[in-house]
Amino acid sequence: MTGKWRLYVADAIPFLLAEQTRSMPLMAHLEELRKRIVFSAVGVVVGFFACWSYADRIFNLVQQPLIQALRHHGLTGGLVYLNPTEPFNLYLEVGFVAGLFAASPFVFYQLWLFIAPALYRHEKRYVLPFVISTVVLFAAGGLFGYKMVYPASLDFLIGYGDRFQPMITIGEYTKLFVTIIVGLGLIFEMPILVFFLALMRVLTARWMWRNFRYSILVIFVVAAMVTPTTDILNMCLFATPMIGLYVLSIGVAWLVGSARSRRTAAR
Repeated sequence: MTGKWRLYVADAIPFLLAEQTRSMPLMAHLEELRKRIVFSAVGVVVGFFACWSYADRIFNLVQQPLIQALRHHGLTGGLVYLNPTEPFNLYLEVGFVAGLFAASPFVFYQLWLFIAPALYRHEKRYVLPFVISTVVLFAAGGLFGYKMVYPASLDFLIGYGDRFQPMITIGEYTKLFVTIIVGLGLIFEMPILVFFLALMRVLTARWMWRNFRYSILVIFVVAAMVTPTTDILNMCLFATPMIGLYVLSIGVAWLVGSARSRRTAAR
């Protein structure tokens, strides 16, 4: 074991021991997790029914990227369906996605309630910043996907097949839409994940900065896996915000480390 890793392990041992003394039994953890999942599911269901009456308006927003991409290439038409159940399933999925974003404050608050027992008393005051930041980042990721990534992906795909008549089905279009919007919403939560990893002393700002080159490589690999197209442009559209979020996450880890150092010096 190198000297650097000895320092990391020595720094982490006191925290892990403190966590062990404050930890609940395994069954209590599982019961708490089950309760938070059930509450979150109920919140999403409530959000779904709240958005159901606006399904037509929401669908009009969902299909706008397709209409704009078709017009850009001089095409007309819209979505088609091959199965009589597809239109109904479309409204279910649209309502679910809208309900997920509407209920995200409640869902992220349930996540906080699950995490909070493992935190120190002075760390539990972050509840409001946690909920606000997770909701804002989740919504920002979805908005970025809707305004930037999804239109660019559709424009490329439709332009690539401009010699053919497009017949885009409801099911495939909705699947692609949900994957990009929800996927980017989750990707934008990277700074929050790094915040908790830094609190647990799993990551440090120095380590993240030293491995910046390798992280960029991993980011582009992930972007290539999740992007719906094979072109470089769309891969960069996914990778660029991830790189920005990684840099922001380094700042978050640095702030956590600085606050820990000040508390240690004050003792």
